[in-house]
Amino acid sequence: MAETHVLFVEDDDVIREATTLALERDGFKVTAVPEGLAGLQAFRAEQPDIALLDVMVPGLDGVSLCRRIRDESTVPVIMLSARADAIDVVLGLEAGADDYVTKPFDGAVLTARIRAVLRRFGQATAAAAEQKEEGGVLSFGDVELDPDAMEVRRGGEPVALTPTEMRLLLEFSAAPGTVLSRDRLLERVWDYGWGGDTRVVDVHVQRLRAKIGQDRIETVRGFGYKLKA
Repeated sequence: MAETHVLFVEDDDVIREATTLALERDGFKVTAVPEGLAGLQAFRAEQPDIALLDVMVPGLDGVSLCRRIRDESTVPVIMLSARADAIDVVLGLEAGADDYVTKPFDGAVLTARIRAVLRRFGQATAAAAEQKEEGGVLSFGDVELDPDAMEVRRGGEPVALTPTEMRLLLEFSAAPGTVLSRDRLLERVWDYGWGGDTRVVDVHVQRLRAKIGQDRIETVRGFGYKLKA
C-alpha cells in the first residue's frame, strides 16, 4: 500500500522537524516547507494526499494558501493554529479547510485527526453505495445527487464538493426532513465520537448551502439542521 503523502507548511523549525519525524514514524510520507509560496509550489509539484497548513506562515499565509489549494483541488486540508480564537478557526474553515488543530498538539492526536479526515472519502463512498442500493439519483428541488457517480448537480450544472461536503450532503440525504444534531453530524461526518467544536459543522453547512442553495438546508434552532425534502 502506498504511503499517505502529507504536505506540511510550518515556519517554526522545531515544530516542523519534530512533527515531520512523528508523522514519518506513523507511516506517512512528508514534504515539509517553511512558507506559503513554497507550499503552493510543493502542492502543485507533489500532489499530496492531504495538506497541513499553519495559519501564520510568511510569503502566503495559511488561510490564503488554503483558498488557492481549494481553487484547484478537493484534497483534504487541516489548518494548524497557535490560537483557538474563533476568527482564526472560522477563517480557516471558510477558506475550505476540512478541520483544524490547535497548537501545541500531541503527535498522536494530530495523526488521529489526519486519519479521520482521510477516512471521510471512504465513508462517503460507502454511504453512496448504500444509498445507491436504495435507488438511483436522489432529487431535492433543483439539486440532484448521484451516489453511484459521486456527482452533484444543481439546475443541471455540476457542483464541486469537497469530500467533507459530500459526506455531509450524503448524511442529510439519507434522512431528508429529519433534524440532525450538530453532535450527530460531528460523530458521523468528522468521526468525533468524543464530541468536538460545533463551529466546524456550522461553517461546513454554510459552505454547502452556498453550493446547493441557501434554503435547501434548514436551521432548527436549538436542535440542528435538516434537509428539506
